[in-house]
Amino acid sequence: MPNAPDSPCHVTLTAQGPLLVEGPVEVTAPDGSVHISDRFVVALCTCRRSAIYPWCDTSHRARPRT
Repeated sequence: MPNAPDSPCHVTLTAQGPLLVEGPVEVTAPDGSVHISDRFVVALCTCRRSAIYPWCDTSHRARPRT
């Protein structure tokens, strides 16, 4: 599901939370599994605390980062 050549993928870095990616997206996890979302914007977990990894479920709010 590659992005169209005339519309680059847009990624927003957040200070203490997830990566916000304009969709649709296809994410390949370290174990090789592929996760697909056709949502307008998706939040990708960067802390690995999410129960629905690679998608963010705001678990990063439960405790401060070290």
